[in-house]
Amino acid sequence: MDHALEYQKPREAALIAVSSPEITKPCQVLVRALWSGISRGTERLVFEGRVPESEYERMRAPFQRGDFSYPVIYGYSMVGIVEDGPQALVGKTVFALYPHQSRFVLPTDAVTVLPDDLPPRRATLAANMETALNAVWDGGVGPGDRVAIVGGGVVGGLLAGLCGAIPGADVTLVDVNEDRRSLCDDMNVTFATPDKAPSDCDIVFHTSASSSGLETAIRCTGFEGTLVEMSWYGEAQTTLQLGGAFHSQRLRIVSSQVGHVSPSRRARWHHGRRMAKALSLLCDPRFDAMLTGDVVFRDLAMSLPDILSPDARGLATAVHYGR
Repeated sequence: MDHALEYQKPREAALIAVSSPEITKPCQVLVRALWSGISRGTERLVFEGRVPESEYERMRAPFQRGDFSYPVIYGYSMVGIVEDGPQALVGKTVFALYPHQSRFVLPTDAVTVLPDDLPPRRATLAANMETALNAVWDGGVGPGDRVAIVGGGVVGGLLAGLCGAIPGADVTLVDVNEDRRSLCDDMNVTFATPDKAPSDCDIVFHTSASSSGLETAIRCTGFEGTLVEMSWYGEAQTTLQLGGAFHSQRLRIVSSQVGHVSPSRRARWHHGRRMAKALSLLCDPRFDAMLTGDVVFRDLAMSLPDILSPDARGLATAVHYGR
């Protein structure tokens, strides 16, 4: 018997039995789950029932089942091993944008084979890495730029790793949590609390999903600089003071969202190429620092209130499926 995680109503989830998947077409693969990742920002909104009705369609995960009015089977960071399908893929470890489920069938073009030197657990960060990569393109970060990242969660940490590797870039991660200092050491960037955040930055990324964080991001942005807004607020209201430096400094706010490839790359990059690059970037062992907790799949439903709590410590949690 196979099982999937189902969000059943606000703050309530359960593992439910699902039909054992079977291949019905030659261009399909049967995948057994190894690890999946929990996207705290998005899955917290789903778990708490805070997805706005106006966003039900835009927020759908590729293989979501059900709707956000509940029940819904949701998720998009799955790593598994191909057990059946085309011979060239059998035995390969793959990434897929699939919910938390023990086994499943997908079209062959919906899975991406992991690089040989990428551990399956770290590969659960692929969807977040894809988001971070798209944002770097949206921001146009280049060598020597002064960069601030406001919000040291998973996406902020991945951004720090990417931007910190650009030659000559001066990168600061800004967060209220002093525990993020160790992450900055791992990513070779500077840490600052909001009261000591840098100013006059060329590009600023905001990932904290808070009004105070957005205000900090604006203060960090220099004359005619670019602020890349990456936060997803759900139904939350966001207040923003635009009567200060915003106009006089001629600041530019750009939204970044992973559903579309950045316009600067769209003519040459498709989603598959971007995902393959995100996986290759994760071959860097520094990114193990992003994974700060594990949970066994059978315990996932009862563990979600703690994992998705706004006060939860740590960064990303990986779900282990075992045999």
